[in-house]
Amino acid sequence: MGVEPRLQRRTWKAALARTAVLVVGFVCMVAFAVALARVTLVPSPASVPLTHTNLHPGDSIRAYFAQPDWRDTVKQVGGNILLGMPFGVLLPVLFPRTRGLLRVVLMTAFVMLTVETAQGLLVTGRAFDIDDVILNSLGSFAGYLLLGRRLGRALYPRRHHWWQRRAAPVEPTDAERAPEQPVGNAGAAKPAGDDKRVGNAGAAGDDARKAGRPRLPAILRAVRKPIR
Repeated sequence: MGVEPRLQRRTWKAALARTAVLVVGFVCMVAFAVALARVTLVPSPASVPLTHTNLHPGDSIRAYFAQPDWRDTVKQVGGNILLGMPFGVLLPVLFPRTRGLLRVVLMTAFVMLTVETAQGLLVTGRAFDIDDVILNSLGSFAGYLLLGRRLGRALYPRRHHWWQRRAAPVEPTDAERAPEQPVGNAGAAKPAGDDKRVGNAGAAGDDARKAGRPRLPAILRAVRKPIR
């Protein structure tokens, strides 16, 4: 059996440490939500001529790398990746049911898809871009592998996957099925008196069972006798 993580131990120090980690994670999530809203949902009228909707994965990423100024490329690509990394770190800490690489990435993609849709429909100077969702999901992937996975396993017990719950139980071996052999004097033969008492008790039980059977009428007993 493996060693239990420190934050999962049933001590007041472990409980205090878990509470501190959860409080810090909650504060970081609130700060991240405010920053995300300011970056993505604040109108930018000056950017209206420069924005356009992109529904084809890869088009905006190729345009980012094709521009001559590499600093603008790092800003666009790296900024979207960094924007998704807090999802990969904070989701496993605050929402234990979202633990797992696939769940974290899908949850990030769902949230950012909602944000991009709101940008394209409601915010001036913003447009829907599917490549932003892809880069944000890639950032959550990196954040989960770097830190989120370790934090989730330190705070909560390991999650049992569906294929582990459906696995067939292991059959016991012949050695496990065999009864334990008595050790030392416990394996010595029983006294003869004990055997007699056991035999008398068995005979008495047989007599009691026979006495409890209903007797057949005399005519039926006569019919059952063989004819000579």
